[in-house]
Amino acid sequence: MSRQAQPVPVSPAALPQPVRIGIFDSGVGGLSVMQAIRARLPRAELLYAADTAYAPYGDRSEEFLCDRSERIARFLCEQGAQMVVVACNTATAAAVARLRATWPALPVVGVEPGVKPAVAMSAAHRVGVLATTRTLASEKFRKLAEAHANGATLVLQPCPGLADAIEAADALGSGLDVLVERYCAPLRDACVDVAVLGCTHYVFARALFERALPGVELIDTAEAIARQTARFADDLVDRGDAQADASPAPALRAWSSGSPHVLASFARRWLALDVAVRDMHC
Repeated sequence: MSRQAQPVPVSPAALPQPVRIGIFDSGVGGLSVMQAIRARLPRAELLYAADTAYAPYGDRSEEFLCDRSERIARFLCEQGAQMVVVACNTATAAAVARLRATWPALPVVGVEPGVKPAVAMSAAHRVGVLATTRTLASEKFRKLAEAHANGATLVLQPCPGLADAIEAADALGSGLDVLVERYCAPLRDACVDVAVLGCTHYVFARALFERALPGVELIDTAEAIARQTARFADDLVDRGDAQADASPAPALRAWSSGSPHVLASFARRWLALDVAVRDMHC
């Protein structure tokens, strides 16, 4: 992998208020994280990058994911991002340590399956984890499970193709329900009482997961990511003063390495959000 000169993150004092937050994912799944951040930080300027030309990430090598993550983080810094949120479990597992080593002054927020809160919530001590194959096979997830399983049985369910199906589907159709049912069946058989939606895409199919796992508590981590992002934002600017300002939230800026239309259409269909999406070349 080629190692280009790294840009120096822009000093917060040199940037206009409010804080600029860069967010990226392999595709549209990170919009669920963006939505949670926007709700918690309505005055933040959000920069969203979807790497749809190279999706899905779940089937990519670790070196490839590190390279793409560095390129996109660099791109977001060039757009003025003061911090970067890696809104993808697979990219976090593969590349977040590399990003922090490359830009030690840049706050980087990663995503990980919510094993700890799920275990704490489970009365049966049986927790299902639905995620991409690469996320579940990663060293980062292994360490997470070892640290937080706390004696509970973790039922790990890889979901190949599910993120792609969500990107292609509407809220209830296009065969998405069949895939969700297939991947939830082993969790029902294992009698889990809590299940982790371990990919940011899966939140958009929450209604289907609820139907396939009746009585099972579902955990996603978007709100936890938003809280951590807010803590970093507090370190960058006096957010209390900014949020006291009643002016409208800044417009979301978005880019896609694939089809801008796909990202814009998904945001409109699932979030009722109209956003102009530009081409991303990096």
